[in-house]
Amino acid sequence: MQPDLSYCVVNNDGRQYLLECLTAISRFSPPGLETEVLVLDNASTDGSVEAVRESHPDVTLIELDRKAGKAENDSTLMKRAKGRYCLLLNEDSELRSGSVSALYEAMEADPGAGAAGAQLLDSDGQPYACAWRFPGVRTAFMGALFLHKRYTVQSGGNETVEVDWAQSSALMVRSDAAERISWMDSRFFVYYDECDFCKRLEEAGYRTLYVPSALAIHHNQLSTDLTSGLPRITEFHRNRDLYMRKHGNPVSAFAVRLLTAWTYGLRTFAAAFMPSAPTGTYWAHTKQALFPYSGESIRDRAETQP
Repeated sequence: MQPDLSYCVVNNDGRQYLLECLTAISRFSPPGLETEVLVLDNASTDGSVEAVRESHPDVTLIELDRKAGKAENDSTLMKRAKGRYCLLLNEDSELRSGSVSALYEAMEADPGAGAAGAQLLDSDGQPYACAWRFPGVRTAFMGALFLHKRYTVQSGGNETVEVDWAQSSALMVRSDAAERISWMDSRFFVYYDECDFCKRLEEAGYRTLYVPSALAIHHNQLSTDLTSGLPRITEFHRNRDLYMRKHGNPVSAFAVRLLTAWTYGLRTFAAAFMPSAPTGTYWAHTKQALFPYSGESIRDRAETQP
């Protein structure tokens, strides 16, 4: 019998977060649904695999011996999953009560929906932006005017609404829709992978929903320290440029580079007069926005590791 839902979790050296993620799945999974849980361990070295085997023996484990990108890992999980729906989760995503039911019911009520995203909360339980309009020259221009929150962010409110794209930290996907568009594009190592995925869902005639009644904590651990953060900044701008070239053209991609660099350049200037502001991080974003293919990215670092 085909499961109703497959929980698909990608883990990157997040042992404790992963265990909390799996505990939340066990606690809040709707009792009326037939489910399975799959965990892809992305070559972790912190004992994550052993901990899952000991604490959650019913979980299907996929172990990689070399780190792969987020899009490739999510695709691997979706291909292995048997459920009609897949709920994509990071290891540091923690579902709240009623969230799975809310996402599932939204998808069941709308056969044209290819994906549905939850409202994400930070570690303090505060909601943050998690659904947006597709990137382009217009959204970059709004960002340059510092109107991003008003015109680009689409999450918020109390009603389920159609959005352009939603973050994949807690994203339910219709399995046959994902298969129809050939899953996620592995060229996106991390960042813009779900954006590209939702764009291709739209091109195939599917909608993406934002479901505010579905809540999930996302313990986002990305560092702002440039020693560890610069490859992430490089990856972010490189993949934004990849998205623009894939769904636009070189001219629009270059325009977005300039507008984004302008935005971060203004932030750098303002931060110089604010003692606690991350001036170095803003400056790094400014440079990488203009020259996204310079420097070492997360993909570069992963591919050179033994």
